[in-house]
Amino acid sequence: MTQQKIVLITGANKGIGYATARTIGRAGHVVLVGARDRERGTKAAAELAAEGLDARFVRLDVTDLATVEAAAAFVDREFGRLDILVNNAAISRDQHRGPSEMPVADLREVYETNVLGVVAVINAMLPLLRRSAAGRIANVSSGLGTVAFLTDPAPELRQYATLLGYNSSKAALNAVTLMYAAELRDTPIKVNAVSPGFCATDLNGHRGVLSADEGGAHIARQVTMDLPPTGVFLSELGGSHPW
Repeated sequence: MTQQKIVLITGANKGIGYATARTIGRAGHVVLVGARDRERGTKAAAELAAEGLDARFVRLDVTDLATVEAAAAFVDREFGRLDILVNNAAISRDQHRGPSEMPVADLREVYETNVLGVVAVINAMLPLLRRSAAGRIANVSSGLGTVAFLTDPAPELRQYATLLGYNSSKAALNAVTLMYAAELRDTPIKVNAVSPGFCATDLNGHRGVLSADEGGAHIARQVTMDLPPTGVFLSELGGSHPW
């Protein structure tokens, strides 16, 4: 993708989102650093801009529809289109509690960000993505949410198999991905789930085997590839994960 793209990344003030923004920005694209905290988002965008990247902060709390709509209005006003949307913002409230121990209020909070927030952002940005010659929607997911993993978890990952909030929300996100891909199949817009790999981040207490920079590089590669498929779960290793 040699033509400069307008790329919006949610939850981009730190971790995998920030690393994704940096990698995409270094490739010459405009990166919109979506973050709910104005101070942290502004700081992250300024750090990227100091490296010579075209990075701009966009206040975007995926659980607050007013900020989602305001972000869409900003992108429309400044650029008139959006080429790539990376839905990266996510939370976990499991704390290694079993499913029966997780309060419904915590589960609801996870779904508000990891599922409903993604739907809200896609719907708000879709008119802008339709103006792109080759719009792309990438939902950052996890192998922990695949039916393949939940049915038969690898022994070394079995401790993560009962994370009710995180895993089930990613399973729901995978289903959401497939539904949007089906709706948009006859358009130029490609919709996929993408995997950064098992990265050490704040979300998992830095227990992952890859760095956030490595995960961000994987996401950046997946969302900027030429002639991508649609309706698949792209793997950090190349190819795709089973659902």
